[in-house]
Amino acid sequence: MVLIEETLIASGLKNIAGVDEAGRGPCAGPLVIAAVILRDPFSKELCEVRDSKELTEKMRESLYDVVISQALSYSIIEISVAELDALGLHKSNLEGMRRAIAGLTLTPEYVLTDGYPIEGLTVPNLAVWKGDQVAVSISAASILAKVYRDRIMIELDKKYPGYGLAKHKGYITAAHTAALELHGVSEIHRRSFANIEKLINNN
Repeated sequence: MVLIEETLIASGLKNIAGVDEAGRGPCAGPLVIAAVILRDPFSKELCEVRDSKELTEKMRESLYDVVISQALSYSIIEISVAELDALGLHKSNLEGMRRAIAGLTLTPEYVLTDGYPIEGLTVPNLAVWKGDQVAVSISAASILAKVYRDRIMIELDKKYPGYGLAKHKGYITAAHTAALELHGVSEIHRRSFANIEKLINNN
């Protein structure tokens, strides 16, 4: 299989940025978006890099440092729960991607995103269906975003005990739902999500 970066590099492009997010689905915690420009997407150091969902937590943690060491530039940003509720999930995701790209210290010549085109970018860009499975740069960004967000949720678990945030990372699980019914909705829960809105309206 010819990877997208191979085609772009062969056409003379360098400094290809991959962008991906973590935290669209959870009903608690921030949305995290990462952008990364790899020195060489095909270096042997990055041979284990793939979609973060296909990796164990231990592998993601290890590869997080590898990706950073192999990056010419990277940027990780958070979209707060308040902003998510105000803008909506899709707009927040696009805005986060724009911010992550703007946060790079190196201007990319081309941007690859996972699934969603970014309106308003002056840099040539391509939205790739299941991009975190076919573009190393997007996979690398997915690892950065996922590990960074998981670390946030582990810290939030200390601040908001009882919800099990360190385990489910804010996703809507049976245990999380039971905890919400017991402890109520906290300030880190997304009020724009149907399950949270329902709990608020029922109390």
